[in-house]
Amino acid sequence: MADSIMYQEDGYVVLESDREEQFMTVKDLQDKLVNLLLLDEVVLPRELEQFDAVELQAQHLLENYFELDIGADKYLQWYVVRWEK
Repeated sequence: MADSIMYQEDGYVVLESDREEQFMTVKDLQDKLVNLLLLDEVVLPRELEQFDAVELQAQHLLENYFELDIGADKYLQWYVVRWEK
């Protein structure tokens, strides 16, 4: 049987094309996604069109994706991490 700690998440490691890796809380990453979704150069997945609010779009991205195209040759990726073993 799998240990329940395998399903815990404390935050995210965030990789961005022009920055060093960052560790973010769920709230910090969601805020970052909201701000990025408001930019014109971000390519939105079609699936997000069903959501009226940008906060809902960001939440859906956070729960169902791990990467966002944020412009020409730029990317944002996020992966769940635990702070401690």
